[in-house]
Amino acid sequence: MKLGFIGLGIMGTPMAGHLRAGGHELYVHTRSQVPAALTEAGAIVCPSAAEVARRADIVFLMLPDTPDVERVLFGANGVAEGLKGSAGSAAGKAVVDMSSISPIETKAFAERIAALGADYLDAPVSGGEVGAKAASLTIMVGGSDAAFSRVQPLLALMGKNITHVGEAGAGQVTKVANQIIVALNIAAVGEALVFASKAGADPAKVRQALMGGFAASRILEVHGERMIKRTFNPGFRIGLHQKDLNLALQGAKALGVALPGTANVAQLMQACAAQGWGQLDHSALVKALELMAAHEVAGEP
Repeated sequence: MKLGFIGLGIMGTPMAGHLRAGGHELYVHTRSQVPAALTEAGAIVCPSAAEVARRADIVFLMLPDTPDVERVLFGANGVAEGLKGSAGSAAGKAVVDMSSISPIETKAFAERIAALGADYLDAPVSGGEVGAKAASLTIMVGGSDAAFSRVQPLLALMGKNITHVGEAGAGQVTKVANQIIVALNIAAVGEALVFASKAGADPAKVRQALMGGFAASRILEVHGERMIKRTFNPGFRIGLHQKDLNLALQGAKALGVALPGTANVAQLMQACAAQGWGQLDHSALVKALELMAAHEVAGEP
């Protein structure tokens, strides 16, 4: 198939690579230079998002935030412009947004793309850089049954757990819920390891013991190790997770729902951002807890 991919960052580059490795024609565009690995694999660089949309049948987006998606879709030389300029019409084309953005805005974007005759799916992911490279992402999809059936084999090139949750926006709602759970778990693991280390226990051995009990989790396994080894190079940046929690709190306000735990973790992430740690992996949330304890997890008790 003729596929397009816009947004070639930490996540987008390996995801696009899997589509190309699947044997599909691939047209790409990004704000910075397209990674050599993609061009060497045969990806065709386009000068604009509009050109990607003109040449590809299905266009994938992997962008940082809601304004970025809106700009790429509807700004000058954007995807919508390319869909309008497609031979005949945009019928038969599809846009798949794999970014993590506002569910409310997603519904509006879907309506605007549908008005041009193309399908729209929101398909945010979970699994971070590791999952993107391993093609093992969890993908949560909102959109029509027909559009999902058409795109699902392509999503399977990038992920393992692919769920059609509902209509447009449902994928983004699911991703926000995912980010709430992940954030609260990171904070819980951070508090536990700070407590254990400050009390004089070896945090590595505490983590090992807890992995065999009811407290075991993927966060304790992966991010607990990051906290102990101080490996905070980003798989998923604090700044991006902070954005997702803001989406959760904005949605909660609109729905009249209280999310006290989410609000607390959002403040911890804000504290990290204020210290200049927004570009670190979200496991570095523990650094805010360490500041309050005047003690690092890997430090002397």
